Amino acid sequence: MYRQPGLSVRLKLTLSYAGIVMVSGVLLLIAVYLSFRLTDQDGLVITVKYGYYEGLARRFLPASCATLLCLLIFGLLGGWILAGRMLAPLELLTDAARLAATGSLSHRVQLAGRQDEFRELADSFDAMLAQLEAHVAEQRRFAANASHELRTPLAITQTMLDVARKDPERPADELVDRLHAVNARAIDLTESLLLLSRTDHGSFTKEDVDLSLVAEEAAETLLPLAENHDVLLETSGEVAWTSGSRALLLQLTTNLVHNAIVHNLSEGGIVQVETAEWPAAVMLTVENTGAPITRELLATLTEPFQRGNERIRSNHGGVGLGLAIVKRITQVHNGNLSLMARPDGGLRVTVELPRRQ
Repeated sequence: MYRQPGLSVRLKLTLSYAGIVMVSGVLLLIAVYLSFRLTDQDGLVITVKYGYYEGLARRFLPASCATLLCLLIFGLLGGWILAGRMLAPLELLTDAARLAATGSLSHRVQLAGRQDEFRELADSFDAMLAQLEAHVAEQRRFAANASHELRTPLAITQTMLDVARKDPERPADELVDRLHAVNARAIDLTESLLLLSRTDHGSFTKEDVDLSLVAEEAAETLLPLAENHDVLLETSGEVAWTSGSRALLLQLTTNLVHNAIVHNLSEGGIVQVETAEWPAAVMLTVENTGAPITRELLATLTEPFQRGNERIRSNHGGVGLGLAIVKRITQVHNGNLSLMARPDGGLRVTVELPRRQ
């Protein structure tokens, strides 16, 4: 936006300070002048003789002008110095903003001193830069991982076609089955990316949803998968009404239960799904046994294409977007998502959503 040039804030503060000093000086001189003109004798105000008043005026006016000139110089110099010291933190913020505009998000103001308005602004600015830097880094990792994930099925398909072209004796049915599996994985990945994109906009119709029923439906759907993985799937809890998209909340619950089944012990694993209702919120908790999770890994699990301790390539391993989609759905429903590593291995995921009004 184009703006016409104007006075700097420092110059405006200087002129304002000098103006206040000058006005104060004039009022003080007027008060002194009036005190000389009038005397208080026996409680009566008496005018001084004209000759004495005229001599006093001739001596008072030059001294007053000299005093006002000194006050003006002092006000300008003092105001300029004080304004510069007061606006120094603002210059640091401006420099940091210019650096951020060029793409450098690692710089921090880190303004020293005790808490005041400028320090609070600098701390908020540093926090904003930190969030932007983390968000940009996450988006870069997402773009790199998405490129890798989308390229892998295509490369596998191309390789199988090349091998089949050179080996005419390969059974056609086997090739078709393998191509079908690779194509299904690519479709799942594309649909997950589209769902992740749609949830960012938050464009959905809200309705009353009971999380306990959603949890039961997700558990019933994934029960065969749990049996194949030798995982005991349990659901419990109370009625928990919230407001939102039932389809998205079902997708959220399904993703959590699916991850809990797949990322579990090889034998004798357990998945517990529980719902609860509080005065202002409803809770959905999915807890599973499994391998220990480090603090570093826990911090990245909600990023796209993160699959726990290893990148699973089984038929039920998913595409690495399960928790990322859960995070987005929770955000568009004004909820909170928390992940906690269990001391004896596994993960506890809690989704907190606003209670239905």
